[in-house]
Formats: sequence, structure tokens, C-alpha cells
Amino acid sequence: MPTEDFTKTEMLVQWNKYAQRLGDKGFKIMESLLLINDPTLDGTDITIELPNEGSKLDFESQLNGLLGHLRGHLHNHNITITVNVNETIETKRSFNDQDRYNRLLEINPNIELLRSTFGLDLLS
Repeated sequence: MPTEDFTKTEMLVQWNKYAQRLGDKGFKIMESLLLINDPTLDGTDITIELPNEGSKLDFESQLNGLLGHLRGHLHNHNITITVNVNETIETKRSFNDQDRYNRLLEINPNIELLRSTFGLDLLS
């Protein structure tokens, strides 16, 4: 089996050609997963980062076709692809009345005038 060296640029060209070919065949989801961000290359190991576990499952279902394309066009059968999931977890915090009032006051300082004119209280 051939094991020729290749550069990241050569790998990206073939990666994008494969994505384009899938798009032309109507596999738009897989095309968008391939183009979601540029994969990284470390020797012959290609790593791609996807936003969630569902994307990873879709990607892995089509992985053999991509590997065959890359191995054939880059003339290296040692190529492997690793998929990482990077879900940025946002903690949602609950706001109390004072937090909401402070935020509105930042947006529009005239709210304080309204509150004092009508004698409004946050605790009501």
C-alpha cells in the first residue's frame, strides 16, 4: 500500500473536492459537515471538530467514503480521521428582579426617572 507524504494544503484540496462532489450528488448535510471548519493534520491523522453528537454520527456514517477518497488521491493508506465533539456549554442563570432592573437601567437610564416619578418599588 502506498504511503506518500502529503501537505495540509493537498489534504484540504482533496477534502474540499470530496465535499463538492457530495454536494453535487445532493448530500448537502454531509457537505456542510465537511465544510463546517478546516480539519487539522498531524502526520497522517486528520482531526475534525463538529458541534454536536448528532453531527458526529452523521459524519461517521459516511466516513469510509471520505477515507477511500483521501487515501486514493493522496496516495497514503495510513490516513486516519478522528472526530471530536466541541459543544460549548452555556450556563443559564436565573435573574431576580434587581438583576433585570439593573440591566434595563444600563440600556435606558430614564427608567430610574420613571421609577422615582411613579414611586415604583422592585419588591412589589
